[in-house]
Amino acid sequence: MTESDFKTLIYEIPEPHIARIRLNRPDRANAQDTELLYELNAAFDRAAHDDEVRVIILAAEGKHFSAGHDLSETDSAGAMRRHQTVGTMCGFGCAGAEAQMAREEEIYTGFCERWRNIPKPTIAAVQGKCIAGGLMLAWPCDLIVASDDASFADPVVSFGVGGVEWFQHVQELGARKAKEMLFTGEAIGAEDALKLGMVNQVVPREQLSEATLALARKIAVKSRFALKMTKLAINGVADASGRDIAMKNAFHLHQLAHTHNLKVFGMLIDPTGLPEATRKAMAARLAALDAGGTAN
Repeated sequence: MTESDFKTLIYEIPEPHIARIRLNRPDRANAQDTELLYELNAAFDRAAHDDEVRVIILAAEGKHFSAGHDLSETDSAGAMRRHQTVGTMCGFGCAGAEAQMAREEEIYTGFCERWRNIPKPTIAAVQGKCIAGGLMLAWPCDLIVASDDASFADPVVSFGVGGVEWFQHVQELGARKAKEMLFTGEAIGAEDALKLGMVNQVVPREQLSEATLALARKIAVKSRFALKMTKLAINGVADASGRDIAMKNAFHLHQLAHTHNLKVFGMLIDPTGLPEATRKAMAARLAALDAGGTAN
């Protein structure tokens, strides 16, 4: 189980009973393309199926945990059709909103739900920026250890969509703070995240790896079956309150926003809210595709 098993991440066993997955696209701030998401799902599956592993850590190489969805990805459909692992494939290869919805059910809400319900404790180690889709990697984990320079943001409302696909904001922050986060697009710092209960610990950046391992060690000595039952019980409380219905409602509204933006702007998001550099890069890629070239 080595780095060479994956292209976009590193899978390792740093200590007995602990698996650690490290996102490894630091040159792109660990932005998530289709390949990374499928590899991450495979890595989580590997750890879940390994009877020697009792705790799983999700970490990231580089300055930032994750900048979210990789908006530069232009050829995701082929990779998507090659994988199709979660079971929401109906619609792949079809036209219009059906294909888009199927894709996001598979690699966004489908993977997030799967990772949330892994029958082993999971810990996210977050440094630097955790933006939009980055939240959909950290939030499914049971515990979060953040470096003191970590920040959490969902600016997607600025792009004409009501938050990221896995709408966990209210459960993580409470209704009023979730509204503030989404309405303003402003980031929440590590200390505020700790006060809100969104993260478990805040530590200096240079201590993040060791602090996360120390927490994992405390858990790894417990009964694997008892840990599984405890996780099921706690997740069941949230599910009994209607979390699943609320999540599906938000996801359907998210798809409506995509369809609206396609009709108005010709793309899934409102480009007027994007940073100027991102708008220019997207325009260049679209122009290259229209000309029959290759988008890089």
